[in-house]
Amino acid sequence: MEEELYYDAIDLLKKLIATPSISRDESAAANIVENFLRNICNNVTRINNNVIAYAPEYDASKPTLLLNSHIDTVKPAAGWTRDPFSPTVEDDRLYGLGSNDAGASLVSLIAAFRYLCDMDRSYNLIFAASAEEEVSGKNGISSVIPTLPHIDVAIVGEPTGMNPAIAEKGLMVLDVEVDGVAGHAARNEGVNAIYESLRVIEGFRNMTFPKTSKTLGPIKLSVTQIEAGTQHNVVPALCKMVVDVRTTDAYSNEETLHIIREQLPGCRITPRSTRLNPSSIDPEHPLVKRLAFLDRAPFGSPTLSDQALMNWQSLKLGPGDSSRSHTADEYIELKEIREAIHLYITLLSNINLKQ
Repeated sequence: MEEELYYDAIDLLKKLIATPSISRDESAAANIVENFLRNICNNVTRINNNVIAYAPEYDASKPTLLLNSHIDTVKPAAGWTRDPFSPTVEDDRLYGLGSNDAGASLVSLIAAFRYLCDMDRSYNLIFAASAEEEVSGKNGISSVIPTLPHIDVAIVGEPTGMNPAIAEKGLMVLDVEVDGVAGHAARNEGVNAIYESLRVIEGFRNMTFPKTSKTLGPIKLSVTQIEAGTQHNVVPALCKMVVDVRTTDAYSNEETLHIIREQLPGCRITPRSTRLNPSSIDPEHPLVKRLAFLDRAPFGSPTLSDQALMNWQSLKLGPGDSSRSHTADEYIELKEIREAIHLYITLLSNINLKQ
């Protein structure tokens, strides 16, 4: 049966590559996924451009596993030598936009879901194909989560070489303002907001936190933009900065923000959002332990996924290589999809998800 699942997965991925699905414009691709799932499952729902399928025989007394990957893509990068929307196979590689990120994970997880629907399981199983992942849009997985039953754990399909990312960094973007007093640049008057901001910049550069993530290491803060002044002869009264903060599972985003404000008084720090939280899974979780038995090495991931919006344990696992994502001539090796389907099925067959 795995051979049939594999060839159906390849056909489905080719259809998706040929169907543009840039973030916030995924309707046509969602139609393809929805129709495919309705042919294998009786309980399929659609929320915006997200498609959710429930395996039969839901039992509230059992733990629930969510399988998730996304159907949207970024816009084609510069430098493509092929039509990004024409699926092309060369030397066992399938080229096309979204083939690696995350079409291969999507179709491989659908294949595993299809297989597991007909198997006896000690857990409930839900599959969600999400939209707007690349832009962390509010009509993506965020709009699905309130409709789901209690979820105990999730596998998020992203290109990881089928090694489990057991922790993932979160993201906060901070707008920082430092005040000065305007004055004439030719006279000794005013308070230069740029000079006042040097203390703040150094504070971000040298900031440390009491706790460090065992998997993800320290929180990373980077001042990435700065703006001040109106003209050459006016001492600036305001300096604005943008700070990129990559958070870890040592703290929530709100906790991280509180510590930053405590360490840098005297300036205004406003987060654009705190919703993209770090995520992780217990290293002793049955999924992680079985993956270790299958010689799959856990690691911490610096890149964001829909995990950032999930408030339950999750890991990231999928075919392909993250370095191919968002690049020209993106591709997936066909053998990677075959191996992914086999590993997902091996991982999830006869497993007890209760900790």
